[in-house]
Amino acid sequence: MDNTKRIALITGANQGVGFQVAKELAAHGYIVLVGSRNYQNGETAAQSIGAGAIPIQLDVTDAASIQAAAKRIESEFGRLDLLVNNAAISRSGRNEITLENYAATYGVSTVSLDEVRAIWETNVFGALAVYQAMLPLLKHSKDARIVNVSSSVGSLTLNADPSFPYRKMFSPAYAGSKSAFNIMALSMMIEHENDGIKVNLVSPEFTSTALNNFQGTETLEDGSREVVRVALFGPDDPGSTFTRWENTNIPW
Repeated sequence: MDNTKRIALITGANQGVGFQVAKELAAHGYIVLVGSRNYQNGETAAQSIGAGAIPIQLDVTDAASIQAAAKRIESEFGRLDLLVNNAAISRSGRNEITLENYAATYGVSTVSLDEVRAIWETNVFGALAVYQAMLPLLKHSKDARIVNVSSSVGSLTLNADPSFPYRKMFSPAYAGSKSAFNIMALSMMIEHENDGIKVNLVSPEFTSTALNNFQGTETLEDGSREVVRVALFGPDDPGSTFTRWENTNIPW
């Protein structure tokens, strides 16, 4: 293995924004671990990306899967330079829910607690579990960075503004899970503000992916640009930022 190459792990990288980020990091010479709940899907994605992409089975809701992935990374690489916490869901499996009826079905007075728990299990607790498992590996890097992929729809400041166009979509489900995820990211920033591990929070554009039943307005390439830009940060670039394209700050 070329020890000069950065080792990156991306969760939920077999499709959507995660796949695009993996593809672009590999093109920049990274060794990219393509995290996928289903190994075969990850293998297909890695083969599509080509050189530098390696599939790794990683279900962020399964503690045994997370620990197995951490052990494999430790055994094969000995460190992790970049963690991209990307895996997320907007619904537990009801793909018929469109943007037009999402607010009604997932509103604070209508969404089921089981649905909220399922979404938070992936988007909040899963991300935290992966972070905790991968932190010892990040500590072995000379230039460690954590990029947390969130959404501007999780911003409490924006949603408190009646003019915010996505305000009606705010609920304890997806948007609320991103608000909670932002708490996790801010906690990471505070914990690592003096130890050299840099933590960033980013929001893709409204990208057409399975997350929104492919109703997003941006292509994968355009919608993923900010995640890619921050993931490619070097040792002299900042941490503790919450941005969207292009380097526009998002209020908490």
